Amino acid sequence: MVINCNSLVLDLSSPKIMGIININNDSFYKGSQTKTIEEILSKIAKMLHDGADIIDLGVMSSRPGAIITLPDFEKTIYDLILPEILTQFPNTIFSIDTIHSQVAKYVLDTGAHMINDISGGHFSPDMHKVVGQYSVPYVCMHMRGTPETMQKYTDYEDVVQEILSYFITQTAKIKKAGIKDTIIDLGFGFSKNMVQNYHLLSKLENFKMLNLPILVGVSRKSMIYKTLKTDADNALNGSTVLHTVALMKGAQILRVHDVKEAKEAATLLETLSKS
Repeated sequence: MVINCNSLVLDLSSPKIMGIININNDSFYKGSQTKTIEEILSKIAKMLHDGADIIDLGVMSSRPGAIITLPDFEKTIYDLILPEILTQFPNTIFSIDTIHSQVAKYVLDTGAHMINDISGGHFSPDMHKVVGQYSVPYVCMHMRGTPETMQKYTDYEDVVQEILSYFITQTAKIKKAGIKDTIIDLGFGFSKNMVQNYHLLSKLENFKMLNLPILVGVSRKSMIYKTLKTDADNALNGSTVLHTVALMKGAQILRVHDVKEAKEAATLLETLSKS
């Protein structure tokens, strides 16, 4: 499967790695935080050297309890950094992590290549319409509530079936809005408890019935470090294990803090499948 990313091409015939860069000091893993344009450019260069296929930039922290940032604040930050980033790395696919349609329009006009929306369009009613005006992929994630409230909404009768139903309904709306390429993200850690996170991962292949690329974001999350009785700083090995599982169960994009290790896992599995 090949998808158009605002003049760049993303070939999903093999797994792809999306590197996380948080432009704030509030994200749960300090290693992903950046503050200056120099830090951002340096981190992008390293991720690309390590094998990243996509770079995901986000101003708003989406850790549990985080407050939603205002769209004007996000636009101000992107106005300061995005033109320089796109100039320095003209052949790199940049995804923008935002829930605001105003921000999506601004960054796509500036030259970004993909929108990653943790709300799936629920927070900003115009999001689908705005993204549909551009030839870019849209990452639709499942979440209930907001980052500040989401852990209050973990009551599911059947978490797999309910999230499948969510994507069936939501992707129909997305297609109607003119978005040609949708990528689904189950939202590990977003309005799911520990048991639900692992159950979803164990049933990941069920979501292949949607015939859409699957993005998995479990890197250094609490489902790993709480299980291992450690912290985010010491969750790299656990992240690599779950990335391997996700790839074996059909994930096509891994959203990660540690590009080199995720790329190695993907390369080894791909080599194994061809042997």
